[in-house]
Amino acid sequence: MIAGLIALLTAFVIDFALGDPPNRFHPVAAMGSLIHTLTQRWNHGGNFRRFFAGICLILIGGALFSAPWGLLAGIIKARLPEWAIGLLLGLCLKPVFAFRGLLRAGGEVQQALLSDDLPAARHFVSWHLVSRDTSQLSKALVASATIESLSENLTDSFFAPLFYFALGGLPFAWFYRFINTADAMIGYHSADYEHFGKFAARSDDLLNWLPARMTALLIILSAALYRLNLKNAFLVMKNQHKRTSSPNAGWTMSAAAGALAIVLEKPGSYRLEGGPELPDANIISQALQLITVSLVLSLFFCGGLIIGHAFFF
Repeated sequence: MIAGLIALLTAFVIDFALGDPPNRFHPVAAMGSLIHTLTQRWNHGGNFRRFFAGICLILIGGALFSAPWGLLAGIIKARLPEWAIGLLLGLCLKPVFAFRGLLRAGGEVQQALLSDDLPAARHFVSWHLVSRDTSQLSKALVASATIESLSENLTDSFFAPLFYFALGGLPFAWFYRFINTADAMIGYHSADYEHFGKFAARSDDLLNWLPARMTALLIILSAALYRLNLKNAFLVMKNQHKRTSSPNAGWTMSAAAGALAIVLEKPGSYRLEGGPELPDANIISQALQLITVSLVLSLFFCGGLIIGHAFFF
């Protein structure tokens, strides 16, 4: 238990102080390289062959990036004191989540909007936060995309990997990160990935099912602590979370829309009506503060889960 709490705190402090390493040194980049290589080699042939190959990619990649951490934990557990185990686990946990980078990305978009530099804002939001085409987005839609991504990534990039670490240690956290990375790369409804990426997409949906709903509740609680609209956040989440095509993303996005009393819209896909209007650059500040409170609550929740896991299991 002590080692797990130290690991959680160590990883958070490293992220807060240093952020992410450069992409070429980031371990998650190795996941992307493996997924890209296997996709080029295996994603061909008939639909069933592609689907089966996609399953193999997830099982093989997931094992490669999770099993070694179980072996490491077993080795160091017998050789090091708990505080040292916690520090080492924290170093190994840091690459699977992002706190500082998420907030910095939102801040960069906001600063570009406040400077009336719409091309730069479009670039930052597409570079850091969303995969959609942003070249024609208005200022309001850029602000909306930013807040949508911040609230969705609160699950994917922070709460979920720490939640799985609290449940099963480094192997669970790294397995989640591999699934989530694979979904981001190949989990699309397209001619190339409809069958090959289906297992990755469904696996990501399954692993995020509970974390997404818990993160939405943390956003609502954060709205109360930050003196935003708790009741509206809950009602919008309850009534509008199904408007998105994703079974999970709508929960956090609708909760954020309600808490901030704004509309979040992806034209042609969904419109979450937490208020009468789309956001402007100033609302991004409130969103960043809401997300920050939610991130801190997530950290405390996962710490409590580690303590509870130690007592009951």
